Amino acid sequence: MKKILFAAYSLDIGGIEKALLALANQLQKRNYCVTIVLEKKQGIFLKQLDPNIQIIEYRPNESKNKLKRKIINAIKRIQFILQYKNKFDFSASFATYSNVASFVSRIASKNNCLWGHADYLTVFNHQKEEVKKFFEEKKYDQFKHIVFVSQEGTESFLRIFPKMKERTITCNNLIDGQKILEMANEAIEMSRDKETFTFINVGRHDEKQKRLTRIIKAAEELKKENDKFKVLFIGDGQDHEFYKEMVKAKQLEDTILFLGKKKNPYPYFKIADCVVLSSDYEGYPVVFLESFILNKPIITTKVSDYEEIELGRGLVAEKNEQDIYEKMKDMLEKGYKIEKEFDIEQYNQEMIEKLEKLF
Repeated sequence: MKKILFAAYSLDIGGIEKALLALANQLQKRNYCVTIVLEKKQGIFLKQLDPNIQIIEYRPNESKNKLKRKIINAIKRIQFILQYKNKFDFSASFATYSNVASFVSRIASKNNCLWGHADYLTVFNHQKEEVKKFFEEKKYDQFKHIVFVSQEGTESFLRIFPKMKERTITCNNLIDGQKILEMANEAIEMSRDKETFTFINVGRHDEKQKRLTRIIKAAEELKKENDKFKVLFIGDGQDHEFYKEMVKAKQLEDTILFLGKKKNPYPYFKIADCVVLSSDYEGYPVVFLESFILNKPIITTKVSDYEEIELGRGLVAEKNEQDIYEKMKDMLEKGYKIEKEFDIEQYNQEMIEKLEKLF
């Protein structure tokens, strides 16, 4: 039985965390022995992990006393090296941004991997030196493999680091389709309103990336012409209160509903008519797969792999509120019929085969 380690920050709500949950559970089912190292052993997804998956917490000391902090963290690093150096058949720094995850995965196995979840040229506003600095801090060149969850992410990385081509592959996120379908049947306090068209957005409330102001402004315009719709926001984050204040100022409280973080968002997908994604950038969006599985059309901005939506699964908008408004209006007035059922088993099998080559 191969021993696999993933390192991340936490298992709280988010696309990276949701992807790690699905991947770890899938591999454990396939007779891999999975261990997850977290900087903080917390998050709503912890209880959804297969109970046979081992969780290790590696929390750096954050003392304001610089000397104390350096000594304690040096001791922690030595202890980890002594206990886990090359003890795994494969290890991955799954949370790209985490320096701790980078260290842990490079120590745990010679067959190690850095996971990329975004088009980092877009994330850093096409500042190539910033992208270089980011990956150099993660010691990218010390990893045997680099995996990106989207083709856009792979291509932008290789534009800056062309010598890494032989070590870099694209492998989309896995997802537990059967689990999602089961969870979608859980009873909730809301029911489907056939008289009101329901849009839904699920994710972190972070304006820099998610740009939910685009949806709020689009809803404001749409309501001037048609009030037979509502928008459900599921999630939380640093800009949650900012969004609530914006909705209140625009007198949209009856149209845009904030439901907070949900351990199980899928029953809300089920009662919705359309998913809306307004982000400036994403990796391979997990919400795409969730929408495919639950057979919901999606309106998305031109983030990574948006071309898949153009293949009969929804509408693609430019990254501005005007085009999002027009696509929401089109969806509201005309509806949308998805023609082809998504084959989740075939999709996951293709991704597993790619990963098994790395393992």
